[in-house]
Amino acid sequence: MSKTIGLALAAFGLVAGCAHSTTPPPATSQAEYRIGKEDVVAVEVWKDPALSAKTPVRPDGKISLPMIGDIAAEGRTAKELQKEITTKLTPMVNEPVVSVQVAEVNAAKFFVLGEVAHAGAYPVRGTMNVVQALALAGGPTEFANRGGIVVIRRSDDGKEARYNVNYREVTSGKAQAIQLVPGDTVFVP
Repeated sequence: MSKTIGLALAAFGLVAGCAHSTTPPPATSQAEYRIGKEDVVAVEVWKDPALSAKTPVRPDGKISLPMIGDIAAEGRTAKELQKEITTKLTPMVNEPVVSVQVAEVNAAKFFVLGEVAHAGAYPVRGTMNVVQALALAGGPTEFANRGGIVVIRRSDDGKEARYNVNYREVTSGKAQAIQLVPGDTVFVP
């Protein structure tokens, strides 16, 4: 009986010891960038500078263009927006050649909350992992629970997933740092 109790306690110890270990999220694909609020979009119409514009995406997700007016930009790729602008210009311009570029990426943000020096929203510039995000936020405070950090991620369908991060495991090389995606929240208890 003592052997059974010993095995049970050992198994419990393994499970309990993993409670705050780093749990990696599923791999994310590098999908084409989707335009968001606060981004700046440059629309160029070849041989017609009067129809060209560099415009921010408004809080309602739209941009305003000469001759077209308001057009939805949020959630679309530059290519999708280019096709719609070309279609809308076709009745007014003979064979329009349109180029759409995201001139400034301002919508892609992640958030760091809790026991860090500078909690707040930070822009996603290229690839960013949880340790780099904590560095931007000034690092965990002396009162932070470095073993209980959580990355909160909302999927496109609105479901929320949580991934545990053990700061010590990641910084010592025992676990991989989680790559952040726009919209992630890093919470340091």
